[in-house]
Amino acid sequence: MNISYNWLKQFLKLDWTPKQTAELLTDLGLEVEGIASFESVKGSLKGFVVGHVLSCEKHPNADRLKLTTVDIGLDQPLQIVCGAPNVAKGQNVPVATIGTTLYAEDGDSWTIKKGKIRGEESQGMICAEDELGLGDNHDGILVLSSSLKPGTPCSEVFEIENDEVFEIGLTPNRADAMSHYGVARDLKAGLTEREVQLELITPPVSHFNVDNRSLKIDIAVENPELAPRYCGITLSNLIVQSSPTWLQNRLRAIGLKPINNIVDATNYVLHELGQPLHAFDANRIHGKKVIVKTLPKGTKFTTLDGEERELHKEDLMICDMEKPMCIAGVFGGIYSGVTEDTTSIFLESAYFDPVSIRKSAKRHGLNTDASFRFERGIDIENVEYALRRAAILIKELAGGEITSDVIDLYPKKKEDYQVFLAFDKINGLIGQEIPKDSIKSILASLEIKVMNVTETGLGVVIPSYRVDVQRQVDVIEEILRIYGYNNIAFGKKLNASIAPTSKFEDYKIQNTIGNLLASQGFFEILTNSLSSPEYETTGETVALLNPLSSDLSVLRKNMVYNGLEVISHNLNRKRQDLKLFEFGKTYYKTGASYNEPKHLSLFITGNRNQDNWITSAKKTDFFYLKSIVENVLTRLKIQGLISTPSENDFISEGVSLKRQEKEVAVLGILKTSILKPFDIKQEVLYADFNWDNVLSFVKKGRISHQEVPKFPEVKRDFALLLDKKVTFDQIYQLGLKTEKRLIKNITLFDVYTGKKLPDGKKSYAVSFMLQDEKGTLTDKQIDKIMAKLQRTYETELGAELR
Repeated sequence: MNISYNWLKQFLKLDWTPKQTAELLTDLGLEVEGIASFESVKGSLKGFVVGHVLSCEKHPNADRLKLTTVDIGLDQPLQIVCGAPNVAKGQNVPVATIGTTLYAEDGDSWTIKKGKIRGEESQGMICAEDELGLGDNHDGILVLSSSLKPGTPCSEVFEIENDEVFEIGLTPNRADAMSHYGVARDLKAGLTEREVQLELITPPVSHFNVDNRSLKIDIAVENPELAPRYCGITLSNLIVQSSPTWLQNRLRAIGLKPINNIVDATNYVLHELGQPLHAFDANRIHGKKVIVKTLPKGTKFTTLDGEERELHKEDLMICDMEKPMCIAGVFGGIYSGVTEDTTSIFLESAYFDPVSIRKSAKRHGLNTDASFRFERGIDIENVEYALRRAAILIKELAGGEITSDVIDLYPKKKEDYQVFLAFDKINGLIGQEIPKDSIKSILASLEIKVMNVTETGLGVVIPSYRVDVQRQVDVIEEILRIYGYNNIAFGKKLNASIAPTSKFEDYKIQNTIGNLLASQGFFEILTNSLSSPEYETTGETVALLNPLSSDLSVLRKNMVYNGLEVISHNLNRKRQDLKLFEFGKTYYKTGASYNEPKHLSLFITGNRNQDNWITSAKKTDFFYLKSIVENVLTRLKIQGLISTPSENDFISEGVSLKRQEKEVAVLGILKTSILKPFDIKQEVLYADFNWDNVLSFVKKGRISHQEVPKFPEVKRDFALLLDKKVTFDQIYQLGLKTEKRLIKNITLFDVYTGKKLPDGKKSYAVSFMLQDEKGTLTDKQIDKIMAKLQRTYETELGAELR
């Protein structure tokens, strides 16, 4: 929010520097993020002086140029070549002297230099209105008053205003400070606490007077809960024209573009008092009646920007007897606004429900100065005062008459909040005792009325403009910011409490697994939970009511598409070898209930390692992905998983890992049909952990330990001829079942399916690791175990030793 210092000083006759004032505002909680200089004329006409044309003759070498001598108050007149058709002897004209910088509207600038034009020396430039920055006219030079003395700086001739503009980072709760008057009111409270007594000057409305009652427009509010207060008045015989320079400078200083005197007056009062107003062309109000109501869903309405919008059934509208004219508190309509032909207006000032305004503004993607204030809550008691202030200002700027009484529909007066403020609560929360007299003084400067005083505290009434102060702690915050946070002493002793936390906290486990994956070459990604509806074509998706764009209008139902977007982005930049992981949520709807389970997703594509002088590049495969998944589960001590073929819609070949009928993870190769829309032509491996299920099993895991065996291991191998349908898992489970105590591990180290084998057969080379923790195994024991394994495989699986 921008605040003009010159404007601020209309309410407080303050002689502080802008920097001092900014420091105090920041201390008061209105943080000044920057101070910018404003010049009503770029460059402030530095280097421009009044010149008197002593002679004007035709240029000897050019038909359209003239050779002049100009007195600018120096010992010798200047010779200046001028191309303006209206330059003549005896005129007083603005002259840009050597070294003066001229500025164009597009931001370009150039410096006047001494030079020759068509062989004749030129020592300056006689300027037109647009070259001075005073207007758009370039038909000829600007002729000044003959009473001006040559050499007078042009900055003294024209109304040049220099200002300092504070950029205030306003917090959402400070609706009371969304105006120059509100900031001045806060500033006065801060100055009072620092023993600087200044009067807060309030714009007067005592001279408000109804000239006649020739134009009455009735008002009806059908939704008083959405418009608790609505005021209106009419003005007639107005002349719409440009605003005076002082008003244009005020608006330009804070970044607003002047439009005309009527609209500028409403904007001026908006930024002066914080009360939004709207002016309707009274001749376009059919039936001479204004109705505040909602309209059926789907009603078409064209706003001031020329865009046709479809109304929602909850949008509050300002209508006449035939049509909607304005989205209440948000944006006006194209067919009811003030134009250069307007002669009579209906001026509106109202209080609208903040929630209703916020919803309408977000629904239509509009963010206006009016909605910004209405949706945060304005002062309902300021509505009529601001209307009178604006009516007086418009009458001064555009002439005309006030042609109706103020109609004020305020059926249920809003009561001020009452709060009991306990002294011990103040001291306990602040950590330092503030004198009771100081507390009362601060409350008085904030216009918080003290209704009763006891030994234990104060009964106070909060002013209507402080919509955010409703609790005892809010009042204490107000006291503290005026008293000064910097005035609170720090104790020498620092007390802190440490909350006990479980080692199974979700974020801790995520950090553990994240570090594990990072150590194995994975990069973490963080993608948007918003997704395109083109991706989510099955099931019930969770759609946004007010999406920023059609491409991001639903919440993602899976982690696949976002990860593929990242892979595609990297592949297009020649990064083919990728290992990625992401923690995130997915969202879906089941009937009337919404679900948002947590996930950990892994993506692997390209080579496992880069080509180097020791090893050649090796492509990633399913078994590499499986080893990563097993590492994660092993680190989390999740055991007893059952592997079944995957039925995931995205995976062509893969497995699902379950425990107690709950799916812990699914992993495999993504289907080419999924990769095609992303223009990914290489294989992508994908694993998805149901993180909620993972967490439920992690908490049940126990840390176990055992002594390192003192006796050696023995390794024996089998080359088994098997049917192709036999899996290694069957071999593994049968082996452990045959000899539970001595077999420590079974591994598969070779698979052969060559031509020399019978049809439907394959060869598995299996290694068995044997160990007795109580003694050294003998050859006899080992042979007995291997013979037993051989019989088991022959009997159960039809295996043959090769």
